[in-house]
Amino acid sequence: MGAGADKAMAGMTPRQKKWFATVQANFEAQTGKPIAEWLEILKACPATTSGKQSAWLRTEYGVGVNHAAYILSCADTAGEPGWDDPDGLRAQLWKDANSEAILAALEALAVQTEGVVIGQRKSFTSFSRSVQFAAVRPLKGGRALIGFKLAPELSVRLAAPTRREAWSERLTAVVEIDQASQIDPDLEGLFVAAAARG
Repeated sequence: MGAGADKAMAGMTPRQKKWFATVQANFEAQTGKPIAEWLEILKACPATTSGKQSAWLRTEYGVGVNHAAYILSCADTAGEPGWDDPDGLRAQLWKDANSEAILAALEALAVQTEGVVIGQRKSFTSFSRSVQFAAVRPLKGGRALIGFKLAPELSVRLAAPTRREAWSERLTAVVEIDQASQIDPDLEGLFVAAAARG
């Protein structure tokens, strides 16, 4: 495994690493084709963004979301950072200084919470222990949306998600924040409570 893959694996829990290894090991048997053939098929895709390419693979070829993600991770994505470049993904996603400050505050909280692994994905940053218990993605205007593995009724600050997010379906409560200072003791408590469930 190369240095990039080692760096990406550092952002995964042992359970996530095992899952990823299983996807890789069973890929050809489950999709019916080796990765080289899928990469050739992908060249015919009219879409240019990874999200639309993934949808195309799923719609046109019945590929599952995990297998589509694996195909795209193996493809040359025209200079876009991939799963093996978490720093590049982070820089590309968190461009706004205000939303990046929100992320930095959550990362600092995660470092203080025992057993938390921070993982960078293309459209969000995840926080996991054995499973993902929280995630955050930037919103327009320097804001951020945080998802928690908690019941929305647990706090007046939480709401049920209004749309399906790219992160784990286990995250059943969300909160929008405008600035890092809103990560106060109440929100820190929600983070810790979610971590206890992850």
